[in-house]
Amino acid sequence: MIKELIFTLAISVIVASPSFAMAKEGCGGLCSMCHTLTEKEANTLLSKIGGTVKSVKEAPAKGLFELFVEKDDKQGIIYVDFGKKHLLQGMIVNLETLQPVMAHAMDSQKPKQVTRVDLATIPVARAFIIGNPKGTKKIYVFTDPDCPYCRNSHTELKKLATIAPDVAIHIMLFPLAMHPAAFDKSRAVLETMNAEVLDRVFEGKSVPTPAKEESRKAIDEIIAFGKANGISGTPTLIMPDGTVELGMPDAETLKKILEGKKISH
Repeated sequence: MIKELIFTLAISVIVASPSFAMAKEGCGGLCSMCHTLTEKEANTLLSKIGGTVKSVKEAPAKGLFELFVEKDDKQGIIYVDFGKKHLLQGMIVNLETLQPVMAHAMDSQKPKQVTRVDLATIPVARAFIIGNPKGTKKIYVFTDPDCPYCRNSHTELKKLATIAPDVAIHIMLFPLAMHPAAFDKSRAVLETMNAEVLDRVFEGKSVPTPAKEESRKAIDEIIAFGKANGISGTPTLIMPDGTVELGMPDAETLKKILEGKKISH
């Protein structure tokens, strides 16, 4: 379990807090002249967690090797310090652009996210609906109980349910691989179909342990839809016209968008 958790966290490119390592004191110039790591060595270092190192490059931040790893049909980035003593997971961000940077081009490895989906293909039978189930405006929110952004958006969705009585909010529980505990939390919600349990998972509180195989199938179905449509981050919002939006605005802004009002930026 620990091995799988480490690897799951490590291959997740999008995480909350990046990690850094200092280069060897006095080291300057071309780091590869005195610091090397072969693919064979890297695979030995990662033998305890499994996976295959396909490529090793010097990371954008000094003091780190960047490893491109594959395991169980998943691909991701892991960092190892020059001392070959520490495994780090996370992403390196350029302070000027505030954009992730990496030595391996990961964009080509990710499925392309579609900009619009056929609403009829969404597994709505697996949704937890808040707001007005009979509302004429329907939105679909792919969300993860352990995603900090999703926890904030859940608060906004509850506000939206209050200020927009004609909106049916379909909560599509979409636990990410980087949050292994979120899978069973999502199952617990669908097994109980209880609003209090839904709120508790997004508040980080304990919920009943799931026990039904049907709830596992339900979450797997939502995940399969997400993968088929390139949904890899949360929250992801699907609008009434099928438009896919990564992230979610506050309740007041979303209400205006649903009403067709122009939003100034």
